[in-house]
Amino acid sequence: MKKEIDLDKHRGMFQSFVEKKRTVILSFVDEDGKPFSSIAPFVKKDNKLYVYISQIAEHHDLADKSEWVDVLLVGDESETKNAFATERLRFTCKPKNLGNDDNEEIFEVFNEVFQPSLMNLLRGLDFSLFELTPHEGRYVVGFGLAFDVTIDGSMFNHVVIDKKK
Repeated sequence: MKKEIDLDKHRGMFQSFVEKKRTVILSFVDEDGKPFSSIAPFVKKDNKLYVYISQIAEHHDLADKSEWVDVLLVGDESETKNAFATERLRFTCKPKNLGNDDNEEIFEVFNEVFQPSLMNLLRGLDFSLFELTPHEGRYVVGFGLAFDVTIDGSMFNHVVIDKKK
């Protein structure tokens, strides 16, 4: 007998997971075809993710030149009962460099999430604001609990694998 999945419950868990996270792992393919990953603080606004990256950081140029970036949010290992079933969310995103001027509504969100004094300091440095527009994503919360998702949760489909293949 197949166990029924409570989609509303898991959609709520997904939305809460995104709202609690403060950092995102960014993954790129560099100009030599090698993978590169880094981490950055982020905020979410209007179903887009925003990272604020120093030009000296290796991932700044990759974010600026890449057509796609994978973003990964990972659950707290100290709260994970089984490492094979770690809560996680991955999205493929289109990056766009917005620079360091204007976009005050985004910086207001950064100020709410992080310290305004820190954000004021960073805004005087060599940082660029990147908008990451999520496309397809996958949320995993346990064994047999994977979902294809959109950032707003309007698509939230349980992934089922045919084990007979």
